Amino acid sequence: MMPDLGKYADAVLSSYAVSIALIVALVVVSVMRARKVRAQLDEVEKRSRRNG
Repeated sequence: MMPDLGKYADAVLSSYAVSIALIVALVVVSVMRARKVRAQLDEVEKRSRRNG
């Protein structure tokens, strides 16, 4: 299943690992930010309904 990477196997596999880790980190940060912004938006909408 895995291709023969020869002497570059360490570099290629570590590059893949770093790339995957960065993508996962970006997704996690984006989801956390979206939740925070959604909560702030809900609070603003709640205040605007109270104030008419």
